[in-house]
Amino acid sequence: MATIGTWWMWAGFFVLVLAFILMDLFLLGGRKAHKVGFKEAAGWSVFWVSIAMGFAAALWFWLDTTVGREVANLRVTEFVTGYLIEKSLAVDNVFVWLMIFSYFAVPIEYQRRVLLYGVVGAIVLRTVMIFAGAVLIAKFHWILYLFGAFLIVTGIKMLIVSEGEADLSKNPVLRWMRGHLRITEKIENESFTLVRDGVRWFTPMFVVLVLVEISDVIFAVDSIPAIFAITTDPFIVLTSNIFAILGLRAMYFLLADMADRFVYLKHALALVLLFIGTKMMIVEWYKVPIGVSLGVVAAIITTGVVLSLMATRRSTAKPTQH
Repeated sequence: MATIGTWWMWAGFFVLVLAFILMDLFLLGGRKAHKVGFKEAAGWSVFWVSIAMGFAAALWFWLDTTVGREVANLRVTEFVTGYLIEKSLAVDNVFVWLMIFSYFAVPIEYQRRVLLYGVVGAIVLRTVMIFAGAVLIAKFHWILYLFGAFLIVTGIKMLIVSEGEADLSKNPVLRWMRGHLRITEKIENESFTLVRDGVRWFTPMFVVLVLVEISDVIFAVDSIPAIFAITTDPFIVLTSNIFAILGLRAMYFLLADMADRFVYLKHALALVLLFIGTKMMIVEWYKVPIGVSLGVVAAIITTGVVLSLMATRRSTAKPTQH
């Protein structure tokens, strides 16, 4: 696997990620139940984006010094593009998490802990999937075309298939857990399990955590092939993906109260998948410049957000009566 990552770069990155997780868990109230307000979520969102861009700047300076400016520009642009794609596609995670928390009536002050463990699980899962994908692509280059076709089909489906309200009660994972596990009727604070009369019980919070992790598996199937369309360097793929995931929990709380306003965002995400899938399918005949890819993805997402906010502002505006 060709990569710019040296052993110390890999080690340094994983130490950095571990430090951020421990900081959140032990120093910044990650173990204490509390309601995450808009101001706190916005501050954390700015922090995580700044950390990612700081990493991109440090990577650029290192590559510029060691291998030259052309490689530095290319790899860092790939990193930023991959980060933007993962951030954009992760919005779907936010919508699904909202549905799960609403179905189980999880108080907002308890949601933070579930998402913290969900993010840790997602980091482990994505790391395994990305290394597996890199190995497969290195051995079987044609898999890129399979990824491209899958993204095109997914994008078309997102555009033409009308999605109604999902019925979680019919979810096969939920039905299996209800049929095979002892689950308490009510949420027991933040506990995932408890012991009653010497018998271990699982709480609805455990069920929520499992469903959150399952949702990330599903969305990873879209997002990881999409980033491999930008670069096959596993260091760039992994770092851009993980940095986006680290800020996912803050983005959830930032968007939770206004998710219903992004009415056209799913259409924008579908167009992003169609563009990336097409890019992968035509790579043998024409390689879309990475700068163009970044511009197209940014333009599509920005347009979707702006149109959504304009449309919902008009629909919620109260008519003036004379």
